[in-house]
Amino acid sequence: MNWRNELLAVWAVAVRNALMASRNVFFFFELLFWPIVGVVSIGLMTRFLELTPEQASFVLIGTIALSVVNVCQLEVAYAVLMDVWSKSLKHQFLAPIGIRHLTLGSWLVGIARGLAIFVLLAAFGWWAFGFAVLAPGLPAVAVFVFGCFLTAWIVGVAVCALITLFGNRAEAFAWASVNLVLVLAGLYYPVSVLPESLGAVAAAIPLTYFLDAYRAHFGFASEFRAPIATGLALGALYTALAHWAFFAAIRRARRTGLLLKMSE
Repeated sequence: MNWRNELLAVWAVAVRNALMASRNVFFFFELLFWPIVGVVSIGLMTRFLELTPEQASFVLIGTIALSVVNVCQLEVAYAVLMDVWSKSLKHQFLAPIGIRHLTLGSWLVGIARGLAIFVLLAAFGWWAFGFAVLAPGLPAVAVFVFGCFLTAWIVGVAVCALITLFGNRAEAFAWASVNLVLVLAGLYYPVSVLPESLGAVAAAIPLTYFLDAYRAHFGFASEFRAPIATGLALGALYTALAHWAFFAAIRRARRTGLLLKMSE
């Protein structure tokens, strides 16, 4: 494996995605408007309900995680969605790049956008609601943010697989899937309040453990043993499975002719 060629391929995909995102009319809303609206609405709700500072931090952490994961996973999903919308999907897979380059390059752009969102919401949350996101220290914050990015990568690649497998009919998964995952991961509540069957599903989601580990720094008892190690292990497993599913979906789309039907 030529590492220079590998890095160039990943960089080429990242530059392509960045250029396409900069021309997206919804870029402003995804990057600034909706995340800020989310923090404002949840922050005002905590004041209305007169939540304690600890309880307010619990739900605000969930809001920030939602915005970071959503922005990052959309960028990964756009790697396929943009080509579906422009009817050029077949050209994507004729280029001298592999699935790993496509997903990793788009993920890097998603990380850049996600970091911008995190810094913005952290500053806004501290200014408007006195929520000190960085209080646990940079190592804890870095692990939490990485957990968000890892979850976003998994969901984004899974969405790419579904779109390649089912065509335009699966576009809704790009916006619906991450919300479903985050609801089950205990976005605004501990997973212990979920029914037993849903609690088992929540325990299989990597982000559940990263949220649990980060919230432990704000006075909440951890619900899991070794949450960070468990989250990383699950994340690595799902990353491999999502890429395998994407590869299998591309092979099937080529065999059935769906890849040509979604192209001109």
